[in-house]
Amino acid sequence: MRPILKRLDIGTPAERREIVQDDWKYYEEGADAAISNAVASNTGALIVPLAELRSHLSHPGRLGVRLAPGDQVENLADDLQRLSLVAVEFPSAGEGRGFSQGRLLRSARFGFKGELRAVGAGVKQDLLFILARCGFDAFELAPGQKVDEALRAFERYTVAYQPAEPLSSIAQQRYHAA
Repeated sequence: MRPILKRLDIGTPAERREIVQDDWKYYEEGADAAISNAVASNTGALIVPLAELRSHLSHPGRLGVRLAPGDQVENLADDLQRLSLVAVEFPSAGEGRGFSQGRLLRSARFGFKGELRAVGAGVKQDLLFILARCGFDAFELAPGQKVDEALRAFERYTVAYQPAEPLSSIAQQRYHAA
């Protein structure tokens, strides 16, 4: 199982983070049909690519979707209530479309309340603060990233210059930082 760093919305800042073991399984595109069908028929938590979402909406367990950088968030609008998780792909640190996808999903327009997870080789500790500000609350760290250092990455900054999630105003952030 992969370790997942989660940001919680309760408690003090130090209590708002925890490492959990991931119980979600990924449905692999192009994998052996027998293996993929066995995973899909399991009642556990399943993450499918956006292209496979429609064929798995009847999955009996928790269902999640994985968005690639080129996927349109609008294609999820009708199915967001069925989803427990949206995993947004960051294939490299220079790929920024996932930040916009996260902001759109958390916006009033889509109002996604489930787990929003950043995944991929671009999920590095120096990006965690801004990922959290874009609405991400779970992080599957890139290989080679140290979990204990990633936990401290949230403490590097106490005030941000732009409004974002979860605090909506700069004045409110400065008040809480003081």
